[in-house]
Amino acid sequence: MRTLILAWCIPAILSAQDALEIVKRAVAMDRKDVEIARNYTFLQREQDCNLDGSGKVKDKEVRTWDITMLEGSPYRRLVGRNDQPLPAKEKKQEEEKLQRSIEQRQKETPEQRQARMADWDRHRLKQREPVKELPEAFNFTLVGEEAINGGRAFVIDALPKPGYKPKTSATSFFPKVKARFWIDKQDYQWVKMEMVTLDTISFGGFLFRIAKGGRLVVEQTHVNNEVWLPLRASLQASARLALVKGIHKELDWTFSDYKKFQAESRIVSTEPVAK
Repeated sequence: MRTLILAWCIPAILSAQDALEIVKRAVAMDRKDVEIARNYTFLQREQDCNLDGSGKVKDKEVRTWDITMLEGSPYRRLVGRNDQPLPAKEKKQEEEKLQRSIEQRQKETPEQRQARMADWDRHRLKQREPVKELPEAFNFTLVGEEAINGGRAFVIDALPKPGYKPKTSATSFFPKVKARFWIDKQDYQWVKMEMVTLDTISFGGFLFRIAKGGRLVVEQTHVNNEVWLPLRASLQASARLALVKGIHKELDWTFSDYKKFQAESRIVSTEPVAK
């Protein structure tokens, strides 16, 4: 009987260990790509839908942003609304804002420029904090492999680890979510991630709360055979603002037109601004 129990347990133990090692390797590769990603400009489309109680779209707003590098850190410029170019008046306003930012950044002292770039670096690293803590926060199970985005990926399920204590506010929600990861077998990079809330999650104290059952999906794509960058992300959730106003949201982000800044980035100023 003891032999039979061991024979049944050992594959499960090895599978869990393999899954953890795969995740650790993906975390290490993610750190490498964060540095390469800073060299890319892109377009970001944001779709914000308000839903009724049955999940049907009541209204939506779509905005498209051009994210470019400007004097050492990103600049976000609105270039479209509801999948249409901006009206002439609004386009001119955005061009004027861009020109003011160019002039302001060009007048900075070396110390001011360094401080601005350091702030951006801190923001980038803070965004990646949850990724670093994944191996400590979850128990992982390798459930198989799948073809996805032209390659093969490990499929790994993640459940909160009992007794885990989040180290930062950015990971405070980890004990209340489960996830599934698709990790590329060749590059050990995140191809896709699905996360579902298991309980109500609060942000900003109790000012904003996401209900149980909220779902976040994130996908990445391989760019220039050197870096994995966001392709799309979506969030569907019921939430409560300031414990009073209930809202049902579906948010979608798509990322496109990646260009390496040093060699082929877009020119951020497209036309002269009238004085």
